[in-house]
Amino acid sequence: MKQLIDQNLLQEQNAKQEAAVTSDYNALAEKLDRSGVKIDTILEQAKQFTVAVPSWGVGTGGTRFARFPGLGEPRNIFEKLDDCSVIQQLSQATPAVSLHIPWDRPKDPKELRQYAEQYGLHFDAMNSNTFQDQIGQEESYKFGSLTHTSKAVREQAIAHNIDVVELGQKLGSKALTVWVGDGSNFPGQQHFKNSFTHYLESIKEVYNSLPDDWNMLLEHKIFEPAFYSTVIQDWGSSYLAAKETGERCLSLVDLGHHAPNVNIEMIVSRLAQFGKLGGFHFNDSKYGDDDLDSGSINPYQLFLIFNELTDIRSQDPAYSPFYMLDQSHNVTDPVESLMYSAAEVQRAFVKSLLVDREALTQYQEANDPMMAQASLKQAYNLDVEPILQMARLQAGGAIDPVSCYRASGYRAAVAKARPADPNKTGSGIV
Repeated sequence: MKQLIDQNLLQEQNAKQEAAVTSDYNALAEKLDRSGVKIDTILEQAKQFTVAVPSWGVGTGGTRFARFPGLGEPRNIFEKLDDCSVIQQLSQATPAVSLHIPWDRPKDPKELRQYAEQYGLHFDAMNSNTFQDQIGQEESYKFGSLTHTSKAVREQAIAHNIDVVELGQKLGSKALTVWVGDGSNFPGQQHFKNSFTHYLESIKEVYNSLPDDWNMLLEHKIFEPAFYSTVIQDWGSSYLAAKETGERCLSLVDLGHHAPNVNIEMIVSRLAQFGKLGGFHFNDSKYGDDDLDSGSINPYQLFLIFNELTDIRSQDPAYSPFYMLDQSHNVTDPVESLMYSAAEVQRAFVKSLLVDREALTQYQEANDPMMAQASLKQAYNLDVEPILQMARLQAGGAIDPVSCYRASGYRAAVAKARPADPNKTGSGIV
């Protein structure tokens, strides 16, 4: 398997820390054993956990006002996969890549698939794009796509989604994620019922084109670019649309697509209870859809979300939602942010495994709020870094991915091979 970071360097970096990691791991094992928890069982689950990286996430993002290109930004999908392979090599938690079409459309799907496979990568859910007008496009999405008042526009958006599915089949994907920015900016601009009816009709047509082993994931967002009303603005609209569409049509939860202080973990429970929780886009936010690094603002909320997911899996071990990072990196090296974020998501997962579910249930049934929340805090406050480090070490990754990445000089090397163009973005987003 091809690797872009020299394995000798990786091993040298690990050798400096391995003794300390082993010591810390053994100390944590002793502590957990006193509570009846076998650390090796947790370790194996940590090694199995994965989260997909977004192809657009390895490029520099931007704001509504400006974008500042980063050094060595990837200029095409093949260079994006190079960066994704580095993230996987060092973190050993990100073997899947989620593509955005048409940003990542290859001339030869077979060539792209083989290029990914040489790095041990595969493709996660495909993402369609009807929130931008593309070069050569006949109809405009300025006033909507799947919900547009014009049938011609809707048919164009439907055809694009079906085309993305067909491309995804060639790449080995198994899901389509649909997000639309359709909505209105002024009261009275859009008929609420009619726009939702158009959406349902359009999405059903796309759904009927899916292969039998595919899922469709409907993503909601409270605002932007439509600031007065958004057609699929919350989990309720997403659930209604998924329920009306079909069994394999599910809701996708992006952590930044909610009003401030919304109880996302309860949304997770509700959607799962009725069989419509399909997956997540992990990020963090302070005000809205900030697309900040996962766990950078509210790591406790991330833990509480995984607490619900672990509870769901305890009742249904076969449950396997789609997990993906969805972030915009404006001031950091995207490779570093994605590696760090993958570890934070993995950390929340591992901590959720340490919750004493039997005790928690007893506290809930006894209406003991103090001890119920204390049982969650006990797991959350535990430092599980030795488990994450050991998982990476045993899987062939880096104990400290960011430090190893910096020592490799990868960014400086690709900066020479990829001269910056201030007029283009490696993410696909302006």
